[in-house]
Amino acid sequence: MTNLHQVQPLLDTARMLASVAQRDELAGQWPSFELTVAERAAPLSRRRLTTLQVNLGKLCNQKCRHCHVEAGPQRTEQMTRATAVRVVELMELAGSEDLALLDITGGAPELNANFRFLVERARARGLRVIDRCNLTVLFEAGQEDTAVFLRDNQVDIVASLPCYSRENVEKQRGEGVFAKSIKALQILNELGYGQADSERSLDLVYNPVGPSLPPAQAELEAEYKERLGEDFGIVFNGLYTITNMPIKRFLYDLKHSAQLDDYMNLLVDNFNPDNAEDVMCRDLISIGWQGELSDCDFNQMLDIPVPRAGRTIWEIESLEDFSQGSIAVADHCFGCTAGAGSSCGGQLS
Repeated sequence: MTNLHQVQPLLDTARMLASVAQRDELAGQWPSFELTVAERAAPLSRRRLTTLQVNLGKLCNQKCRHCHVEAGPQRTEQMTRATAVRVVELMELAGSEDLALLDITGGAPELNANFRFLVERARARGLRVIDRCNLTVLFEAGQEDTAVFLRDNQVDIVASLPCYSRENVEKQRGEGVFAKSIKALQILNELGYGQADSERSLDLVYNPVGPSLPPAQAELEAEYKERLGEDFGIVFNGLYTITNMPIKRFLYDLKHSAQLDDYMNLLVDNFNPDNAEDVMCRDLISIGWQGELSDCDFNQMLDIPVPRAGRTIWEIESLEDFSQGSIAVADHCFGCTAGAGSSCGGQLS
């Protein structure tokens, strides 16, 4: 009988080829992002590295329609302890005082056995830590004390909540997700998250339900605060609006609904050269679950490596290597520069 260890390499290869095919599918149908930036914006190159973003794998208790990671309950890709230890070694050897933030993502990163190890070592080094939490994971078996762990380790939370209404949330994320998300936010509020006098930051993330640009971040944040406050007594610090990237599941949706051309043209037509100055890849390096290095989480999902010789954490001696140099781009990058801009920290301009 064929076991998972025999099948997994074939699955990994198939997914890699699918990622490359997606990348190639976007290229050549509109003005290239690389040429557009060269003609209309400042050169796209690295500044000092301030943010280390680590993707712990693709296992997740949800399976969202817009997920650029294609995460879900059946995914088996998970960072091992050896890889997590190497991440910590690089983090602790970093000589630069500029490195200030460990941004942990997934999948649902809390489901990885190395999540707490990374949090504790980063906090011991004095780094700020962000947990990109889908909220409902707090109700999974074995996660009963996760919210308290986050509080006790002063971990900031960036929580996914694509809308303040049940209908839109469950359209993206599945039945029953909204009620659990609201309950999780209430629990976090009780622990001090999002409160005006608390050092524990709770930010929410909005993604458009369909193929459109996000609305103005400040206006939508005010609307979220009003609705969540009045309806559920929930408070939070800020709202990040993030454009849906035309890759992975969202790309499949666009193709299925024959909206890919319209969406890409929307992104290209709304290219804002000012956003190119502040895109997250200038200050961030992304580490994948196997230790692969990319200029951002989106490039990681398309198997676009950093444009240099050392392409994994096993091939570099220091994170200082990423405080200068070029950045790998492709046409999905129009998603970060369209309109008010988009990054892991919300709009750019």
